Amino acid sequence: MCNKGITFAQNFCNCAMVMTESFNSYIERSVIENWNLDALTDYQGATLQYHDVARKIEKLHILFENSGVKKGDKIAICGRNSAHWAVAFLATLAYGAVAVPILHEFNAEQIHNIVNHSESKLLFVGDVVATQITSEEMPVIEGIVYIPDFSLVLSRSATLTYAREHLNELFGMKYPKVFEKQHVNWHKDESEELALINYTSGTTGHSKGVMLPYRALLGNLLFCMSDLGIHLKKNCDTLSILPMAHMYGMAIEFIFPFCSGSHLFFLTRLPSPAIIAKAFADIRPAVIIAVPLIIEKIIRKRVFPHTQSNVIRLLLQMPVVSKKVKERICREVYNAMGGNAYEVIVGGAALNQEVEQFLYNIHFPITVGYGTTECAPLITFSDYKEFVPGSCGTAVAGMEVKILSNDPEHVAGEIVTRGTNVMLGYYKNEEATREVLDSDGWYHTGDLGTMSSDGHVFIRGRIKNMLLTANGQNIYPEEIEDKLNSMALVSECIVVQKGDKLIALVYPDHDEAKSMGFTTEDIENIMEQNRKELNGLLPPYSRLTDIRLHSEEFAKTPKKSIKRYLYQDL
Repeated sequence: MCNKGITFAQNFCNCAMVMTESFNSYIERSVIENWNLDALTDYQGATLQYHDVARKIEKLHILFENSGVKKGDKIAICGRNSAHWAVAFLATLAYGAVAVPILHEFNAEQIHNIVNHSESKLLFVGDVVATQITSEEMPVIEGIVYIPDFSLVLSRSATLTYAREHLNELFGMKYPKVFEKQHVNWHKDESEELALINYTSGTTGHSKGVMLPYRALLGNLLFCMSDLGIHLKKNCDTLSILPMAHMYGMAIEFIFPFCSGSHLFFLTRLPSPAIIAKAFADIRPAVIIAVPLIIEKIIRKRVFPHTQSNVIRLLLQMPVVSKKVKERICREVYNAMGGNAYEVIVGGAALNQEVEQFLYNIHFPITVGYGTTECAPLITFSDYKEFVPGSCGTAVAGMEVKILSNDPEHVAGEIVTRGTNVMLGYYKNEEATREVLDSDGWYHTGDLGTMSSDGHVFIRGRIKNMLLTANGQNIYPEEIEDKLNSMALVSECIVVQKGDKLIALVYPDHDEAKSMGFTTEDIENIMEQNRKELNGLLPPYSRLTDIRLHSEEFAKTPKKSIKRYLYQDL
């Protein structure tokens, strides 16, 4: 480890002083204080109030008790976002069991692997997942519960079957008069106690189940409440777009607003740009949490066509009117996102620099955060008022961040962090844990970055993505892709290395090409012009030799990053 000249970004608090309560106490308090208010709504569907959530949690606890689930046992949840998904998760933690959220995009084999590897006792499944899995492939589970109505898909226990068939009767026996606020008395968690295991991969050979303690969940929650919650009105409306089985969506879009007494709306279907735009207009969320792909599509499809005309460009160059023009553009962009958000928070990947600079120039309230599953997820963040273009903020409370470089301001090095939010390790994988958690408690992110003197972190790319030229030059493909993504007819791209050559694979914007009447030959000619223009912006060692058209959208992770490893041999 290089120690010379390391710059620290310290916002490190004595979290033992802050964390005087358990994580579950925040869930309890929100349920009790907001008892008769709307809590969870499936967009264009049914609504659960906070007291409804509490009742359903209690009923699920009866199922858990009768299926032999004990505190510390694992309960897996796999399905698209919904109010009942949220209830199943909250019920698991409130019981003292360990939640195992599984991304519904995983295939059946991956789901089977995770359920078996985690030794989950119960599995909650959504409507699509229920038709894909095979119970015989998961011999350890006691039962499979259908998320939409909590019915049993499978029961290997007579007591579990009986409990589900007589659930209302058993609930009535437990609470013979009425279920009230004073009956909400759930599991009192400890700081280092395991809360959930979040799998970053579904394959057996590379299963990395991130073990997150309650301290990590609480650290993220307290930061959101203190730094973001103070700007939001009480009982405001929020929209959950990102999968709750991913820590970014779970912590920022679900746990934080629920514990703040907000009314959460879930997009229960594939979040296409059209559906998201309508949801923004209908719900008018108080804060927007998004991945870059969502924001970039809104700006490129709905904003740029109106703002990049010759007239607008000319007006923006006139000092007298440019301010008013920017204000009008900002207002239109703001209204396109519901017109009520305190700020738009982008995370999960880097925001395209052209889009980011455009939003910054019109004074739109946008900011970019950075985190990993292993930190549940927050590492750095800054409010939009302190946002520095190109950066992803400064270290959040409870965390230290440093760059392993002799010159952190100018020479990229690995980003490492330690503190409240860091995981316990990888489940059943001590070797992988030792590779990323060193003896001093630093988590090695695998990301490359620099840091300004005031602590703002700037990400350059992933260590494993970095390309090395024959003459020893380091190339960060993400930086080339960012520039190419802003060029004509480029929908998305990836840069790969073949020998001493750099080649870009591009999936074109076919809708735009069709509207212009362009043929495949026309698109190829435009890409060649893009290549020449791009190379003029790059140093000689990182210039592209060729741009090749890709016939379909690139496969992506749940946070919408391209799965690079699939395209290295193309």
